[in-house]
Amino acid sequence: MWAIITVIVVFEFFTGATLSKGINRAIGTVLGGGLGCLAAILADESGEIGGALVVGISVIIIGVGATYSRLIPSVKKKYDYGVLIFILTFSLVVVSGVRADKIMKLAGERLSNIVMGFAVCIFTSFIYPIWAGDELHFSTATKFDKLATSIQGCLEEYFVIANDKEKKATIDISGCKSVMHSKSSDESLANFAKWEPWHGKFGFFYPWEKYLNIGEVLRELAAMIISFKGCIQSVRQVKNKHSKI
Repeated sequence: MWAIITVIVVFEFFTGATLSKGINRAIGTVLGGGLGCLAAILADESGEIGGALVVGISVIIIGVGATYSRLIPSVKKKYDYGVLIFILTFSLVVVSGVRADKIMKLAGERLSNIVMGFAVCIFTSFIYPIWAGDELHFSTATKFDKLATSIQGCLEEYFVIANDKEKKATIDISGCKSVMHSKSSDESLANFAKWEPWHGKFGFFYPWEKYLNIGEVLRELAAMIISFKGCIQSVRQVKNKHSKI
């Protein structure tokens, strides 16, 4: 059951996303299961009342600390899923109520099943890998084409309106709008690309942050193009008012 759940939860469209979730799940399971086993063993040796206190205090302290660590930007960006699995695994192990001699066996079985499911996901992802780094590179190049097309359309429409006073502006800026809403997608792809191994021209420690910087500049340019369209239309409205007067 745990192997099947791991495959369902971990497997993603991009290889980097699968690696990211799989590694985060493995680390969170090992750390959460290890601390949970220690807390459960300590609770088992502390008696009935002392064990209840140990379980309650450990769940509160570890749970609160791990939950607030998710608010740290660097942790939330790359390890949010791992921290979530850590909290879940720790809580399940601590409050399971299994005796100390059975906890280690149960933890080993769960970990082996999770590793089995993760291995299936990795093997499937690398049969025909879809790299997040390649997708980020191609999407950035596509943004240049979209903005160039919008700029060309604005210039052509401007000169048409200048020659024909009765002409209305029909500039297509759908490409600019898609660029304006691409920030979250770029950040996700860059985060997944950091987990991917060497492939093609993208090696280890490749500066994926540069793509995010380029994306910010392109979004500013898209906003300028949209403003330029508004300026073209506003100039046309002023000319209409003057002609009527």
